Amino acid sequence: MSSIKPTGPRSIALIGPYSSGKTTLLETILHICKEVDRKGSISKGTTVGDASKEARDRQMSVEVNSAHFSFMGDDFYILDCPGSIEFLQESENVLVGVDAAIIVCEPVEDRSVTLLPLMKFLEGREIPTFIFVNKIDTAYGTVSDLFQALESISNRDLVLRQVPIVKDGIATGYVDLASERAYVYKEGKPSTVIDMPPDMAEEEGSSRFTMLETLADFDDHLMEELLEDIEPEKDEIYDLLSEDLQKGFVLPVFLGSAEQGFGVRRLLKALRHEVPAAATTAKRAGLHREDGQPVAQVLKTYMSAQGGKLSLVRVWSGQLNDGDSFEKGRIGGMFKLQGSKPTKVTSVVAGEVVALGRMDDLHTGDFLQASDQQSVEPTEILTPVYNYALYSDNRDDDVKLSAALNKLVEEDPSLIAEHKQETQELLLKGQGEIHLRVALERLRNKYGLNVASRKPKVAYKEAIRKKVVQHARYRKQSGGHGQFGDVQIEINPLPRGSGFLFEEKVVGGSVPKQYIPAVENGVKESLIEGPLGFPVVDIAVTLFDGQHHSVDSSENSFRSAARIAMTEGMPKCSPVLLEPVYKVEISMPSEYTSRVNGIVSSRRGQILAFDAKEGWVGWDVLTAMMPESELQDLIVDLRSATSGVGTFRYEYDHLQELTGHIADKVIQSHSSEKH
Repeated sequence: MSSIKPTGPRSIALIGPYSSGKTTLLETILHICKEVDRKGSISKGTTVGDASKEARDRQMSVEVNSAHFSFMGDDFYILDCPGSIEFLQESENVLVGVDAAIIVCEPVEDRSVTLLPLMKFLEGREIPTFIFVNKIDTAYGTVSDLFQALESISNRDLVLRQVPIVKDGIATGYVDLASERAYVYKEGKPSTVIDMPPDMAEEEGSSRFTMLETLADFDDHLMEELLEDIEPEKDEIYDLLSEDLQKGFVLPVFLGSAEQGFGVRRLLKALRHEVPAAATTAKRAGLHREDGQPVAQVLKTYMSAQGGKLSLVRVWSGQLNDGDSFEKGRIGGMFKLQGSKPTKVTSVVAGEVVALGRMDDLHTGDFLQASDQQSVEPTEILTPVYNYALYSDNRDDDVKLSAALNKLVEEDPSLIAEHKQETQELLLKGQGEIHLRVALERLRNKYGLNVASRKPKVAYKEAIRKKVVQHARYRKQSGGHGQFGDVQIEINPLPRGSGFLFEEKVVGGSVPKQYIPAVENGVKESLIEGPLGFPVVDIAVTLFDGQHHSVDSSENSFRSAARIAMTEGMPKCSPVLLEPVYKVEISMPSEYTSRVNGIVSSRRGQILAFDAKEGWVGWDVLTAMMPESELQDLIVDLRSATSGVGTFRYEYDHLQELTGHIADKVIQSHSSEKH
């Protein structure tokens, strides 16, 4: 067996939890490959990635960064994804357009659970994946414990490719299990081959046999060799490692330190030999074109106040040229990105990742292709879990704010900006507090808008509990014709969710028919704000009698009489406050379920059920009813209790009565705001 090494440009995503060291790994790769003269520093704000002001102020990735490098004659494009769960959408959007992904994680077994959301996405899309265990030089746990923890979150078989050489508790090198060579780390330099340490022989032999057993599960020939105690050829082992990675059977694990450069060159060699070619990935995604026609997909949109719009695309098939025209527009500039630094190019081929300029009708997830081609299933947009109400002291900024928010949403589809009619607020929704604060910083830094935020109002309503009959008369005399309207109405509560019902049962023409619509309008106007200060729902009003004057009666007088009747009658109907209640589905690792139960109960939630999460081993889904007022910062407590990975979906379900001191506090607060 001898597989052909993949050729042509390929793209790779760097993913992993916050602080795992992805940006540092990117910097080290670029330095090794001579793309930068010296490694940048996150603390000094000199890295190729994380060039935006928002990222550098926070010293964390807040959007995808694109870079490129060549290693031993092979060209690669690398997409460094944010680590915070609040920017997960960025990662998912670009993962659909890469040939492979590298999960960067720390050697801490307790943090392995934070990888599961990414792991499930990668497996669902059948994306070949490597694991790079970073900071091995500072590890305080064992690789064996970490390996077991990682195995518990993956449906693929993990293959440990290296075992560390440890001296005085510090990893000083590694043994490559495929080549059976031992190496010692050299800071900033390639590792040096050394003789196999005698005390490593047993561990190396055991770990290597485990690796071969895993590979043999997918290859009968290797299984026969192991059963007959025949040592397989090294080329056979390398071929199987590459083949099983590309088929999604195995998940290789490498060790190293991005900061010191340990193990990075070995990782690069694995990428060079094992990452599938662009054509292989295109066939897997169903986007390969035998006729060579161009196909490209937008992975990320960048907006700037001055430079306009850039669409970062992965070329799946064929060739793109600057100036080419498609249904979505004409390419107006083509750039390779090295972080924030663009380099103009005139054409690119399958496997490359470039930014296209001035294509205003092109959005994240869109395709550039012939009109008769099929597209792949789009990436699901994450449900927002945290909201801000936005306001500006300067009314003149309202139009600018609307345009700027449209651009923010264009860059990041997991942001939602909408006007909530019930509370007359402009809401910005996203994946957490940091996510939304970064959005506000972009409004200020890019568009010069200092927008304030506050906790959104809850759309409380009110209803009534009992029936009341009310009479009201509106009379006004002022030279010439006066105004006269007299109504008798019956006010009744309706079942929850019924809305509003108006009926007339007038007999004998006491209220002429032409004035009855005015009575209904007057009733509706009074329901905008009930006696508790909130919109009134689930109410029926019946007009059954009244009086009129042949000269002084008018539509206006009967509308006013109806408002008076409602204003006087509603407080007698035993008004009650209603709060919106949502059906919530919370997902979390099973070990945290009891904590989440406590959080839900403390927030006045009613637990309905919980079950195992389908397809997620070791995860539960809890279903509950929760008041809207308790959902605002639920995600903060939820992530705190679940190592940052718990999340939830929600949908409006019903209104329910709210009484006692909580209701009193709501009414008092609302009254204070009005005055």
